[in-house]
Parts: sequence; C-alpha cells; structure tokens
Amino acid sequence: MKSATTKSHQGERILLVDDVPENLAVLSAALEPEGYEILTASDGFTALKVAEKALPSLILLDVMMPGMDGLEACRELKRRPKLQEVPVIFITARGDMDGVVEGFKAGGVDYIVKPFQTEEVLSRIETHLRIGRLTHELRIKNQELSAEIERRQRVETDLKVAGSKLETFSDLEASRGNIGGFVGNSPLVRRTIEEIRRLNQFSNTSVLILGESGTGKELVARAIHFGSSRARAPFVPVNCVAIPSELAESILFGHVKGAFTGATSDRKGCFGMADGGTLCLDEIGDMPVGLQVKLLRVLEDGLVTPVGASEPIKVDVRVIAATNADLDSRISKGSFREDLYFRLARYTIQTTPLRERTEDVPLLAAHFLGGFAAEMGRRPPGISAEAIRALKAYRFPGNIREMKNIMERAVIESDGGEIQLEHLSLTCSSRETPGTTIPPVAKEMPLNLEAAEDLLIQRAMEETHGNIAEAARLLGVHRTRIYRRLAQVETVKE
Repeated sequence: MKSATTKSHQGERILLVDDVPENLAVLSAALEPEGYEILTASDGFTALKVAEKALPSLILLDVMMPGMDGLEACRELKRRPKLQEVPVIFITARGDMDGVVEGFKAGGVDYIVKPFQTEEVLSRIETHLRIGRLTHELRIKNQELSAEIERRQRVETDLKVAGSKLETFSDLEASRGNIGGFVGNSPLVRRTIEEIRRLNQFSNTSVLILGESGTGKELVARAIHFGSSRARAPFVPVNCVAIPSELAESILFGHVKGAFTGATSDRKGCFGMADGGTLCLDEIGDMPVGLQVKLLRVLEDGLVTPVGASEPIKVDVRVIAATNADLDSRISKGSFREDLYFRLARYTIQTTPLRERTEDVPLLAAHFLGGFAAEMGRRPPGISAEAIRALKAYRFPGNIREMKNIMERAVIESDGGEIQLEHLSLTCSSRETPGTTIPPVAKEMPLNLEAAEDLLIQRAMEETHGNIAEAARLLGVHRTRIYRRLAQVETVKE
C-alpha cells in the first residue's frame, strides 16, 4: 500500500513554513513517506523566495511568525502571478472565527488548528491537491472547447448560408470533409432532407435526432441550425460522453470568478456561448441523471446559473440532442429522465444506417474517392464492379464514417489506379457475401493477450450483429479500439 501511495505523489512538492524547527521536523516526517518532495522555510521572506523558485504544489503556512507573519506572507504569494493558484493551508493556534476569516481573506483555502493530527494534515493536503488537479483539467478543457468553438464559428461564418439553401450547405459541408450524410438519392435521404426543411420555420423547437453512430446526426443538426433564423448565431456542439462529471456543470453553465480554486475570471459555459443560436448535445443518452435535472430546468425556464453565481442568467438557446442509445430502455431502467425525453423530443428525426440505403453506396463511394483524390493531388480513381458489389453487400457497422475511412485507405492502397476489391478493408464479420462464415468462438480463452482480445471482439461483434458501437459498450471500451484492432487483423490477413 505504501509504495502505491508514494508513486501517486511523485513530483508533488509541499512547502512547509514555520519558525519552530520541531514543527517542520514533525510535518516532514509525516509527509516524506507519502512520496511528497518537501521544501522548508522558517520565515515569510524565505518562503517567498523558495516558492518563486520551486513552484510548490501546495504550501502549509504557520500564521504566527516573527517579522512577516503568515497572513502577510500569503498576501504576498497571491500577488505573484506564478503562485496565485498554489493552494495555501494555514496552520494556526487560533481556532476562533475571526482568525479563520482573516486567513480566507488573505487567500488561504483551508486552516488546521494546533495541535494537529498528522492524519488530518494528510487528508487536507490530498483533498486540496485533488481540487487543484481538477481545476487544471477544467482549464485545459475550457481552452480546448474555446479553441474548437472559435474554429467552428470561423468556418461557419465563411459558409454564409441560411434559410432555404440547404443543398448548398450540404455541398459545402461535404467539401470540408464531413461525413456527407446528404450525399445520395434514396427515399430515406430525401425524407430526412424534407424533415429538415419542415423545421425551417420553427427555430425554437427542440429536436431529438436518433440513429446509430456514424449516420450523420451532427450533420443533420447543423443543417437544422443553418436552415433556421438562428443561422448567423453560433452552433455549439458538445459530446456529453467527453465531459468529466466533476466539470460538467461548469462546462455547460459556466462559472464566476472565485467559484472554486483556479476560477480567476468569469467563464461562459456552452449555453452562454450558444446564446441566440443552437446547442447540439451529442450522446445525450449518456448524460448523468443529476445533470439531466439541471438541463431540464434550463430548458423549461431559459435560465442558467453559473457555478458560484447567486443570480441566474437568461439565455436564448435552441437545443438539438442526438443519441444512438435506446432511450426507452434507459427510461425504464431509471438512467434517463422521462420528463427530459419529452422536453427534448418535441420533434424527432431518425437517421438511417447505410445498410438500409444500399442504392446510395455507389454515390457515396464516388463522393469520398473524389474528395480524397483531390486532397492528394490525384485524379479521381474509378472503382470496379466487383468492389461496388462488395460494398453494397457489406453491412457497414460504422456506417458512413466507416465508409469514409475505407475509401481513404483505398485511395492510398490503389496508388492512383482503379479501386479493386483487394483495396477495400472490410471486416469479415460484417460481410454478407457467399461463402463468408464466421469461425466458431473457442470455449477456452487463449493465454495470448492479442488472441484473447481478438476472440472477445469477435464474440461481441456476433452478439451485436456487427454493430461496433454496441460491441464497444458490451466490452466496456471505446469503439476506436475495436476499429483499430479490426484494421490490424485485416492488415495481417493481407
């Protein structure tokens, strides 16, 4: 147990500041076995110098010291930009409320009253270090989210489309390398386009988009947004699965300065960023139930309360939700709120898996081949009749997203020539061609890890009839891991 704890704290520095050497010795003896790197200072002036040079993860600061006391030392620490986010825990003999308030005003995050127990000190340190790590993660996520939103807004401004120009928008989206969900002439595609057009005059109606992974749910959401009167306002996509549960409320609703350690300024959440426009909540079926309650409240009254704020803020946001989950099943199991479902599903659109519109396969193949060939500076390659037959017989468990990947690899492997059957990386578990059989799964698990992984993936693919997203859920892994492993298996076969 001790070695595991030690490893977890490697690289974390604790600065101990106390004018009594015995106190420094006791604290050092308690912290060093936990793996912390210990720095010490006997007065406030020395503490400032050590902290600026070493940048500790946390500071334990005695209040009563000669010269510069702990409160003044903390104020000086917080005036230095590099040290503003370092948590300071006061160690004080004063247990009265006035002393505690003074410590918090000076910039401290906690206080420990002497005489202290080492278990209490260790617990407080671990708590505030964990808060610091979560704050750092929140800052990184916010930066990534802001950069992505800015990038998407720049692209969407360049598109300059709105109103009834749905086909133009679709062509531009396809030229950007998106999944081309509107490429095709099947009745199912025409039905989806007609449903999107029908929504043009209803710019406030919530929409729920249902369908398997890779069927173009986000592209449908974009088309709804750009076909509405909100087209010139932001379109903000958010993947609910990718939001850490500890940061979800701040990411969605924002926070105010001082709401938590590291909140050095007010921050808009996704609702604030999408004000006047559309917020697309992808994978809504995986949103935690606790967050569903808060989302429902926002949808009902249009008010968001940033973390740490005392007053709510009015926002004008249309919400489009998307999921590949069976929400009816999740409602019956209690993992998805029925009232939220009815609030989101004011209008429902069902995207179509590629295996149900095989007449569009040749058009999609030509579309992707032309796009990738242009990116590589080549002429669009032809594709053999045999390859087309194989594509139309393939179930495409990853739908259009998988087809895009298959076509990109085919352009590379064909080296500019006509696309043949051998250039198509189709997983054998999803082919429906004569003579293709799935070998039986062995009852005993092999001891080779790679072979065992292949066996488990094969069994999951059989159980889900080739649906990679469902197989990933069954195995408890991300679907990219299955894609990667299937691609490796195909490479070995070739």
